[in-house]
Amino acid sequence: MKEGKQQAVVRIKGKHASSTENRRMVWENVVWPLVLEMNRSYFTLKEYHAKRDSFCKKTGVSPSKVAGGFVSLLVKGIIVRSKNMYSIHYRLIPYMRKKAELEYGLVTREIYTKR
Repeated sequence: MKEGKQQAVVRIKGKHASSTENRRMVWENVVWPLVLEMNRSYFTLKEYHAKRDSFCKKTGVSPSKVAGGFVSLLVKGIIVRSKNMYSIHYRLIPYMRKKAELEYGLVTREIYTKR
C-alpha cells in the first residue's frame, strides 16, 4: 500500500453469525418487549405481527429479516408454538415476572444449561 492510503476491509458475516444476529434482534426488539407489554408468557400471531410491523416501520428493517429471526427462535426452542399461540421457554418466565431486561445471550445460557 502507498503511504496515506488505507483500504477498508469489508467483512461479510457467515451464515451462523447472521442467523444469531437476526435472532438477537427479534428477541430483544420484538418478542421480549411484547411479552413484557402483555405481561404473560404467551402471545398470539396477531399480537406478534402488530409488534413486528411497528418495529419494522420504526427501524426500516425488512419484515422478512424479522421473520427469519422469529423462525430461528422457534427452531432453537426459545419460543414454542402450540396451535395458534406462541409462548416463551418455561425457564424464562421468572424473568418476565420480574420485568427484567433479558438479553439474548442470557436467554441461551438459561435454556441450555443443565441444572
